[in-house]
Formats: sequence, structure tokens, C-alpha cells
Amino acid sequence: MTDLFVLSDAQKNTLSALRKDVHRHPEPGNAEHRTTALIAQRLSALGLEVLRPLPTGCVGVLRGKTPGRTVALRADIDALPVAEATGADFASVVPGMMHACGHDVHLSALIGAAMLLSERKDRLPGTVKFIFQPDEEGDGGAVRLLDSGVLDDVAAFFGCHADPFLPAGDVGIRYGKFYAAADTFDVTVSGRSSHGATPEKGVDALAAAAKTILELRELPKEFLPERAVLSVGTFHAGTVRNIISDAATFTGIIRTLGEDTRAAMRERFEKTVEETARAFGAAAGITLRRGYPGVVNHDAETKLAEETAVSLFGGEHVRRLEQPTMTTEDFGAYLLRAPGSYYHVGAGSGYPLHSPHFLPPEDTIFVAARLHAAAAMQFCMGTR
Repeated sequence: MTDLFVLSDAQKNTLSALRKDVHRHPEPGNAEHRTTALIAQRLSALGLEVLRPLPTGCVGVLRGKTPGRTVALRADIDALPVAEATGADFASVVPGMMHACGHDVHLSALIGAAMLLSERKDRLPGTVKFIFQPDEEGDGGAVRLLDSGVLDDVAAFFGCHADPFLPAGDVGIRYGKFYAAADTFDVTVSGRSSHGATPEKGVDALAAAAKTILELRELPKEFLPERAVLSVGTFHAGTVRNIISDAATFTGIIRTLGEDTRAAMRERFEKTVEETARAFGAAAGITLRRGYPGVVNHDAETKLAEETAVSLFGGEHVRRLEQPTMTTEDFGAYLLRAPGSYYHVGAGSGYPLHSPHFLPPEDTIFVAARLHAAAAMQFCMGTR
């Protein structure tokens, strides 16, 4: 790559100031009004068209000199209800709210990519759409943006996440299954109450639910060597110590990798709950909700991202991630509409995501900005 998409010192200073401003003023999902206004102002100043299909968040549109394919780059912009403990001089001024997942870095990096590509639009065939997505941490802004129609022409999606355990300056690439799909469940087990002295006259919903939970905990083993996680987070049953409970409820979440495993796990979950309850003479009611679909990267676009990262930063700073993560991300919704790739950029913080101490360094912004811009250009030029 002859043009290495280098940010000037002035651009770096601008992005650093933007990150600090956004970090000081975090906003929760669907309430990112100040953040959106700030982003829209920066995009307009670069000469981009700004689309506002949702109440918060926006999409910047950069049209190249000649017609061609449309590629999209995505950043999430919402913050978390976490009380900051970083001690940074630009720490959050909003009590109980901070950018504990690096979204301030993500959006600043995407503005940086817009800077780099707007400078090169005379060499750009096609169109680049810059997605500043609301509500990733909540109910998922990705699907709502897709449903709005503003991304219908996109041929490929690229995005990234700051990785606290990847050295700063490095890029992490993962082919195929990367982030887990997430499904939440609510189960009610119905039995028949009786006096505690005569349990045989009742149907013990508490015991049936407890046995069901133990059976469910074994389900992930059926999918080895692929990892799956089933977690029960709440359990409620009974009123007093000497009455056999006639109802018990428990809730939790299932995490799986890929739609095939997701479907198989859902089927096994429902069968296990129903059969175990029936063995006790009880009945089970199941509510199983589909959450984020997880992230499954496409090979061609991931190869493009990997080769672009190597050309920018050198092979010693690009590594293939050996294991998927069981956390979830709604970027996967984009990849169900068009091919693409999601990659990691090292933050080297040592503190995990969602920690009150998580604070990626400035270099994470600059690495992500350059990689986004170069990958988008390479895709539009069709050289990969």
C-alpha cells in the first residue's frame, strides 16, 4: 500500500480532544443527544452528508469521485451506568455513568477515518458510510438502523472493538465465529402445594426447578469442543418453610457461537426443561427470547482487514485471535445483511471491559482510524 493513511499531528490532537470531550459527557443508549450533535457537526465540517434515521446516532455519507460499491464502517456511541474510577483528568462528569466499554474511542476513531478518507475522496471509487450507532449496550441500535433503510446499498461492513488484553498498537483478527449469540430465558415451573409434612400429596415445584437447573448446567458439554455457556442468574420459589411450593421461577442467559449451535441449544434447552418438569409431575412454561445474533466474520473481508493491517503496521503487530469471546455484540446484525469483518484494536489496559478503571490509550484511536480508512479504500478499489 503506497499511501499509509498517516494522521497528522493536528488530526491526532483533534481526535484526542474529541475523545476527551465525549468521555467527560457520557450518555446512555437512546439518549446520546449531545454525542450525536457533536458527531454530526464534525461530519458536516468534513463535507459529508449526515443522515439521522433514528432519534440518536447518525450516518455520515462520503461519495467518491467515481461510482462504485458502498462500504460501511461502524462505531457504537453509548455509555454504561458505571461510576468511573480511572482518575483521568478527563473523567466523566456525569455521576454513575462512564464510557467503560471504549465507545468514546470507537467513535473518535471513526471520525479519524472520515478525516483520512475525505482527504482522498478524489481517489475513492464508490461510497463510504460512517455508522455512529446508538444503544449497542441496551436493546441494540444495529437492527433499527438496518430497518430504517439507510444502509440498504451497503456491500460490506467493517468495525472494531478496543481490546483491553491486546497490546496497544496491535490488531487482532478472527476468522469465522467471533462473538456469541445471546438468548435470555424465563422459566416458570408449576406444581401443587401441600403441607410440608405430606409432600406426597403435592407436586414440589421447587425441587423440580432445582433439578431442571442442574440438568441445564450440563447442556454446554454436549457441544464441546465448541464452547457454549448457560447461566442461571435468578431463582425464586416458596413462601414459608413448611409448605411445598406450587411454583418456582428462574431466569438466565444462553450464549452460543453461530446460528447452527444456537438453534441446537435452544431445542435442547426446551426439551430438558419440559422433560425434567414432567418427571416430577409438574408443568413448565418457557419464554425464550432471541438477543444479539453474535458475530461471525466472513473470510474474504477478514482477509482484506488482515492484509491491510499488516501493510499498515507490520506483521509483528497483527495477530490471529485463537479463541472466540462469549460476550456479545450487535455488530453481528450487520453481517446477517451483508458480508464483513469485525476486528480488535489493542488497548493494553489490563482492566476488562465494563470495569470502572477501563481507559484505552490515545494510540488505540489512531490505529483504528487508519485501519478503518485503509480497509474501506481497499474494498472500494476492489484490490482485495
